[in-house]
Amino acid sequence: MIDPKPAIDVLFVISSHSLLLDIAGPAEAFRLANLHRLEIGQEPRFTLRFAGPEPTVQSSVGLALAALEPLPDVLTRPTWVVPVGQPSARIEHITPAITATTRWLNRTLYATLNAADTPHRLLTICSGALLAARAGLLTNRRCTTHHDMQDALCELVPRAQVLRNRVFVIDGPVATSAGITAGIDLALHVIALECGEALASSVADDMVVYLRRSMRDPGQSPFRVHRNHLHAAVHRVQDAIHSEPGREWTMASLALVAHVTERHLLRLFLDHAGVSPLRYLQSIRLERARQSIEHGASVTSAAEAAGFSSALQLRRAWTRQWGGSPRDAARAAARENSETL
Repeated sequence: MIDPKPAIDVLFVISSHSLLLDIAGPAEAFRLANLHRLEIGQEPRFTLRFAGPEPTVQSSVGLALAALEPLPDVLTRPTWVVPVGQPSARIEHITPAITATTRWLNRTLYATLNAADTPHRLLTICSGALLAARAGLLTNRRCTTHHDMQDALCELVPRAQVLRNRVFVIDGPVATSAGITAGIDLALHVIALECGEALASSVADDMVVYLRRSMRDPGQSPFRVHRNHLHAAVHRVQDAIHSEPGREWTMASLALVAHVTERHLLRLFLDHAGVSPLRYLQSIRLERARQSIEHGASVTSAAEAAGFSSALQLRRAWTRQWGGSPRDAARAAARENSETL
């Protein structure tokens, strides 16, 4: 079957010390998408290209990346430009190569991203958003980046709406992501928009991505919040809750896991996790339910799987935590899944 649409150039913009996973993760997703299209008799949809201001650079892990093509003077085909991130220790070092990349981004994309029906896109990974900001490409747009760099992004582009704790954000032809594994999430999302959900799901299966995250998912997982401590007993209880959120947990049963009294467990949680055990349990159950609902489960089945006694209990907890209702989330998920870049 011949695809009437031209192939899309996916142009990774690579500078010295670029994060290797920011390149390899999304690139592998696009490669696998092409492979799955070939298997069903369709032409490859994506042409992977790797360019930069220098032909050979060292990656974040010390591996040399060679034979990079020069940054092109013009984009002759529909192109998704993908500036990738650097380690946080490097982003304040504005080298001549970084300056050259910033100028190229501005010259090549500033006008075209604001044109109606542009065939080009900007997909930033991690601190690649800072490159885009310096190039003037994020002004008046909704965007995000790695949580360690969001304040810097706000300073660079005060007229942008920086959304915190998001995996990725899409604003018209501009998409920004939190980085590292979030780059894979963004790649899977745009593959789904371009090639269909079924193919994107097959790619996710190949990559052993347990759960495809969406624009609504937080960048910092609720499963990791309240775990920045070193107390072994509190971690044991949190691990037990994660393993069996649907179990009928009580303070007594949680205290047995920790091998302490109920009163002492409450004190330990408040001192080390900053939250009570039962409030922590509810936050994990809410997140389980939210993920289920946004991936198609009914409110009733999501409530049961997450450990709520009823859909009504879930709705009440949901409203206290986030406002709105689970059905609002289901409708929002359906709307976003129907959108296109």
